[in-house]
Amino acid sequence: MAGLDGEWDCVTKSPLGDQKSVLTVKTAPDGTWTGDNAGALGALAVLDGKYDGNTLTWKMDMKVPLPMTLECTATIDGDTLTGGVTAGAFGTSPMSGTRKA
Repeated sequence: MAGLDGEWDCVTKSPLGDQKSVLTVKTAPDGTWTGDNAGALGALAVLDGKYDGNTLTWKMDMKVPLPMTLECTATIDGDTLTGGVTAGAFGTSPMSGTRKA
């Protein structure tokens, strides 16, 4: 879905402080999407990316500072992204972002 595609400047308010990243979204007509989330600790590939309307869901395998699978969701409204990143026992950290020009 073209309105979801692009690069998003994001901030996740994690237990380790604000984590800035760039989320890249490339949708396919079948309701799936691919991309990555690149930040100071490196880039994490999007796994099992799906979208329904303007809501994205995906997973990422984090290796540092702790190995774990992150479960993510985000809703896109125009040039604004809001959502959350769930990191196991650490709970869900809010994520927000804006579309890069």
